[in-house]
Amino acid sequence: MRERVLDAAERLLTQDGAAFSMRELADEAGVSFATPFNQFGSKAGIMQALSARRIASMRERLAQAALPARAVSRVLAAVEIAVAVMLEAPGVNRAVMGALGAPSDAPGDVLARSSGLWAEALADGKGLASATRIRALSVLPDQLAFAFRGVLSFWTAGELDDEMLGRRARSAAAAALLGFIGREDRAEVFVLLEE
Repeated sequence: MRERVLDAAERLLTQDGAAFSMRELADEAGVSFATPFNQFGSKAGIMQALSARRIASMRERLAQAALPARAVSRVLAAVEIAVAVMLEAPGVNRAVMGALGAPSDAPGDVLARSSGLWAEALADGKGLASATRIRALSVLPDQLAFAFRGVLSFWTAGELDDEMLGRRARSAAAAALLGFIGREDRAEVFVLLEE
């Protein structure tokens, strides 16, 4: 039932943005008016669930990808995957991001989910500076989540177009990684900062 309601929400977001009512959502999903409330609590809950769906898709694709061993390359691959997911339905994803940025009675768990994605990308931190690897694996998942969300906020607001999203997301990830990488990755990361 949850997936049916979320699928309907995505269809409505494609048609009219986030302006749909819960009654319209119930009608689109072919369920009773109470069902979306029972499943998600509120429209904000639906948007959080759509965000969770996106992050789950990113994590699934990351798990299926043939990833390099080095953490920097893995994170950059995760950036490409995350950007691709967001650009598959940019209108829907901008509406979801806009809703997530609004005050809500119940905080979601977007940060925890996003940090989980970046922790998976970092894996065991191969190639990170050995002196700070443990610290990096502790702090970088959140920092990468903050960096990606920051770039998404400018994209959501229309300050970055779809083409710039990937470049800016790579740059933001590179900036977060910079203090924790070994010498062999510095040249690659510095190039990304200049994109």
